[in-house]
Amino acid sequence: MKTFLASAVALAVAGPACAQQISLKSVAEARLRYEHVRQDGLPDDDASALTARLRAGVTASNGPLTATVVGQGTLAMVDDYYDGLNGAATRPIVADPQNVALYLAQLQYKAKAVTLTAGRQRIALDDERFVGNVAFRDNAQTFDAVRAELAPARGVKLDVAYAWSVRTIWGIDGTGARQQAVGGDNVFTNLSWATPAGTLSGFAYLVDQDETAVQGFRLSSQTYGVRLAGARPLARGVSLAWQLSYAKQSDYRRNPNDYSADYWLADATIDVKGWKLNAGYEVLGAGRGAALTSFQTPLGTNFKFQGWADKFLITPPNGVRDLYIGGGYGWKQLGPLSGVALATTWHRFDSDRLDQHYGEEWNLIASAKAGKTALSVRYARYDAKALATDTERLWLQLDWAY
Repeated sequence: MKTFLASAVALAVAGPACAQQISLKSVAEARLRYEHVRQDGLPDDDASALTARLRAGVTASNGPLTATVVGQGTLAMVDDYYDGLNGAATRPIVADPQNVALYLAQLQYKAKAVTLTAGRQRIALDDERFVGNVAFRDNAQTFDAVRAELAPARGVKLDVAYAWSVRTIWGIDGTGARQQAVGGDNVFTNLSWATPAGTLSGFAYLVDQDETAVQGFRLSSQTYGVRLAGARPLARGVSLAWQLSYAKQSDYRRNPNDYSADYWLADATIDVKGWKLNAGYEVLGAGRGAALTSFQTPLGTNFKFQGWADKFLITPPNGVRDLYIGGGYGWKQLGPLSGVALATTWHRFDSDRLDQHYGEEWNLIASAKAGKTALSVRYARYDAKALATDTERLWLQLDWAY
């Protein structure tokens, strides 16, 4: 944060004569969400959470320089749930603890072929499978980091970041395996090239979390991989989108587990005049080497993947294979509402090793916008076979942004 403070002061005193060129823009966001969970196997198998989140701040710009400061607060108005830190652990977890924190505090320099950002910031790379913002959770995830985004040639982008602290979703009361902030020397490198077949990316993510242990796993790792993502129109009103990805992960820094594990993803979506059909297969492999190891993504936006019931935020020791099929329909305008969409996805979860059928899950969502307000209803039902217990989750959510 020292880098940000020094740079912010430099911006403020960059020249009184240029004061008229400084523009100010307010930042205001609000969220109201109700989440209900029913989970078998707990003394009290029901949880209800009504939370409100407010973010407010300001962005000051002067030519290519921009300084942003945003604070946030999360309040639990109905707290019949375990937030991972407080409340009765006999209830299902809803990972939205009450919190007051500095969300963003960054200085950014932006020119035609280079963007430099220093301070507390959001970092979301590719589809956020490995490094993301976890925007679904009220407190989200940010990084104290320096980041350089370079465009040395047409269609080529180099994105390099060094983060010395990860500000987690657990907020100011975070402790133990659910810390407020996790320090370490994290390095994220992503090189992409726009090709006729889609955007081809090569990446290297070095995660330094030696002090963190979750369910027996040490989380320091080095991940190297490649990804291809693209879309193409096939006919009038018809388009096809695809994603292909492979990565290999192994231990890093002081992780005592000597292991390696593979990651695979194949995904395709066809859009026919508002109707969408999606299918994919994702594998987070079981580790070879030390026991109790598998491909982990501790800095990813894991809620987006492998079902919303949150059964695979930590990859099981025997890995996980996720076969999924989904579909939906969308309307650009429906009465006073815009961007109306209905979608459902079915998942089948199996182990990568030992031939275990973990379970199946259904996800459903309805979403729309009314002016500056986004509305959504989500539902997840996980039917357990060999892993965890039957779980249902329901969300009613309003998001507003100025």
